Amino acid sequence: MPLKELITNMKNGVSTESHQVGSEASKDDLFYTIKRRIHGRIVEEINLPVLEGMDPLEVKPEVSRIVERFLEEEKVLLNETERRTLVDEILDELTGLGPIEPLLRDASISDILCNTYKSVYVERFGILEKTNCRFADNSHLLNIIDRIISRVGRRIDESSPMVDARLPDGSRVNAIIPPAAIDGPCLSIRRFSTNPLKMEDLVNYKSLTPEFGEFLADCVQAKLNIMISGGTGSGKTTLLNVLSGYIPGKERIVTIEDSAELQLQQEHVVRLEVRPPSIEGTGEITQRDLVRNSLRMRPDRIIVGEVRGPESFDMLQAMNTGHDGSLTTIHANSPRDSITRLESMILQTGINLPEKAMRFMISSALDLIIQIARLTDGSRKVVAICEVVGMEGNVITLQDIFVFEKQGIDKDGKVLGRFRATGIRPVSADRLELAGIKLPRDLFSAEKVYE
Repeated sequence: MPLKELITNMKNGVSTESHQVGSEASKDDLFYTIKRRIHGRIVEEINLPVLEGMDPLEVKPEVSRIVERFLEEEKVLLNETERRTLVDEILDELTGLGPIEPLLRDASISDILCNTYKSVYVERFGILEKTNCRFADNSHLLNIIDRIISRVGRRIDESSPMVDARLPDGSRVNAIIPPAAIDGPCLSIRRFSTNPLKMEDLVNYKSLTPEFGEFLADCVQAKLNIMISGGTGSGKTTLLNVLSGYIPGKERIVTIEDSAELQLQQEHVVRLEVRPPSIEGTGEITQRDLVRNSLRMRPDRIIVGEVRGPESFDMLQAMNTGHDGSLTTIHANSPRDSITRLESMILQTGINLPEKAMRFMISSALDLIIQIARLTDGSRKVVAICEVVGMEGNVITLQDIFVFEKQGIDKDGKVLGRFRATGIRPVSADRLELAGIKLPRDLFSAEKVYE
């Protein structure tokens, strides 16, 4: 009989007489009880440091033999499918991230969200859905969190209940535990493809048109300073990674990130990452520290993964002092909002800078703002490409070059719309032509509609 119907003679006295299987939940509990006991015994018998250095394909046959022996000793009856499932799950516990390891192998999943141990959601193609995946208990989930953050030298405990980390493939991890998380540990994983997307992929996904993509690539090559604005999960980092691919390989690039995510393909790249304070509260390295230090590293381009605070002031200064072609991202709902956010970040430095001087610094540093958004159907689109023209009085002047016009929603919930030019020829077009880049004559024509 299969495991979910009969479990007998376990060493802790569990039997079908004492545990009647009356619901799917109790079946799952029995399965996790068996898995925990076998996993515990395997951990006692094998050399874990040696195991971590082995190929999982080499480990699996040995784990399978150990599981078979343990099942025979425990006198647990399973069918062939359940045996394979048990072996795979125990192997994931030993060499991977436990229950979420199969989700990490699924290339269609972009986000994994663990709301305590018994509720796991994933995002596929921009749509959230609940899974049957779960952890044994909160301690099990906490062990997985510890396994992730220990690999990158981070820590999490009651005195520091929040942490950002990353997986070996570059995926971003955020964890928060009690007392900050009321119901138990929570884990969020923002995945990144092992094969970075290219501009052609964004065009195929209809995030932008080929003409828009070519224009943005030209702007990067002509060394315009570009800021990508958008909300959470809108694709800012993905677009930043795509645009960075157009930086010539002969240039020296310095990247500065809170948690290393960028996957630049050039050879001459220096990657810098912040460091949180130690248990004693010392040794912290902030993004502002890294931006300042990068100026002494002879960079041709500086890429700041995302500006969040005082480092924005130093980044703008770098853009204004010979480091043209720098790239960054910012959380904002529109190009105008992104300018307002930059102003508030500069104020966080404590520098008593006059409002007009601050806005002049922003307007002279930035050339282009790209607004990207995740729409209601889960699709991600470049909804505006906006040029920073300069100052008019005390106001920074912005003008849209290209926009996405939303026209409604069809019966399947898909957003309908079109890309179009506003008819305004950007001031930066002259810089592109001086850089030897030929632009199509009708590229900025308001009569041209892009499908």
